[in-house]
Amino acid sequence: MGTVTGKEYVDRINGLKNQIWIDGERVQGDLSDHPAFRGILSTKAALYDFVQSNPNQLMDASQKYNFSFEIPRTHEQLIKRREAIRFWASQSAGLLGRSPDYVNSAIMAMASYAPFFGEYSDNMKQIYEEAREQDYSFTHTFINPQISRKFYWPDGDDETVIAAKVVKETPEGLVIRGARMLATQGGLTDQLLVLPAGSFTDSSYLFGFSIPSNTPGLSFVCRPSYAENASTFDQPLASRFDEGDAMVVFDDVLVPWKRVFLYGDSEITSNLKTDTGLEAFLLYQSANRQLVKTEWILGIAQLMVESLSVAEYQHIQEKVSEVAMAKEIMNGLILASEEAAIKNEYGVLVPNGLQLKMAFHYYQKTYPRLAEILTLLGASGLICIPTEKDFESPNEAVLSHTLQGERLAAKDKIKLNRMAWDLTMSSFGSRQTLYERLFFGDPVRTPVSIYSMYPKESAKEKVLSFLSIDLE
Repeated sequence: MGTVTGKEYVDRINGLKNQIWIDGERVQGDLSDHPAFRGILSTKAALYDFVQSNPNQLMDASQKYNFSFEIPRTHEQLIKRREAIRFWASQSAGLLGRSPDYVNSAIMAMASYAPFFGEYSDNMKQIYEEAREQDYSFTHTFINPQISRKFYWPDGDDETVIAAKVVKETPEGLVIRGARMLATQGGLTDQLLVLPAGSFTDSSYLFGFSIPSNTPGLSFVCRPSYAENASTFDQPLASRFDEGDAMVVFDDVLVPWKRVFLYGDSEITSNLKTDTGLEAFLLYQSANRQLVKTEWILGIAQLMVESLSVAEYQHIQEKVSEVAMAKEIMNGLILASEEAAIKNEYGVLVPNGLQLKMAFHYYQKTYPRLAEILTLLGASGLICIPTEKDFESPNEAVLSHTLQGERLAAKDKIKLNRMAWDLTMSSFGSRQTLYERLFFGDPVRTPVSIYSMYPKESAKEKVLSFLSIDLE
């Protein structure tokens, strides 16, 4: 089959009839007609159509499959992957944390290192082949319910289970009961990828598998929409890019053995992210997406500056320069990860994880500042912002006269301000900031990992040599 069109994707999701709950009600009818989901489904459909229109940039060498399923074995292929990620992300302003290439990258990485999964290696390869051939979309979940901050918190027995666990092994497969958190786009994808969570060592919690989103007993409980009934004028970003987040509930879900790629192995669980290249390829996709997002922020910032005719002020130039520097720092770290990429024993060229850890930790610290810069540039202009209906009311004339800019008509100026507001101050924007602040892990533990990974001996030896000191 190969790559799908936007219509094929939407029709397939509608046809699954996934069990999705939102605002206390189960969704009935087509998801693409529901006000909470039609915006993101329309956006994803456009992304799939964009692939069809740009096969040279967004398909693999065969021009049959999505680029994100291609296993990079040369620097040229890695560079093409980077360019494709950025090209695709540019269509959504880098705002989709779960654009299809994100989890596709995880599937690709694990399949490229399939022998790592031992007795389940053929399953992993089959999951990959099926995903590539059908151009499946995925969400994933790997976080247990937040009951306690203790590293190993006590869970209930099989009758009162909280975090998803295996409650039974059958000849047909594993029976899963309990919940997982934070499946972005939960219920809006063909498949659910489940990775082991890090809070338990008991074998009943150590599993990895991929199942259809409409598997019996599987349901998605979604947070309220940030975009329901929103117009593209009032919320230009949320109306298009609010992905939704969901708790995943497993009510004695039977996972066929052929869909399992990890079970009960603590060593494989511990080494999954690093040995397979899973972490590196996910971070590589994310860093490139974040760079695109930063470029959009730079564009918004500069247009706001020009709309207010304040470009000559030094403190304004300083703020916009911060955004530009963030973009270039991210780009430098991404290119460094390519330059230091390592070919593993299966011939896969894996971007260097150290530089990518630095990139994502840098962005965790930097993104809130980028959002703050937009609010500082917009100031009160991001508070008193009329709606689309205001411009259709008897007040249109006074609004158009009073709110005009030196170079922009009032309505266009408000469009720009609404975009800045939606990215930083709306519910959607606040979620974006929290997402980037905590993306991919604890912002305290990450620098600890960087410290342990970074080679420090050479720098230390230079100082010791200069001071003629011999360490015992």
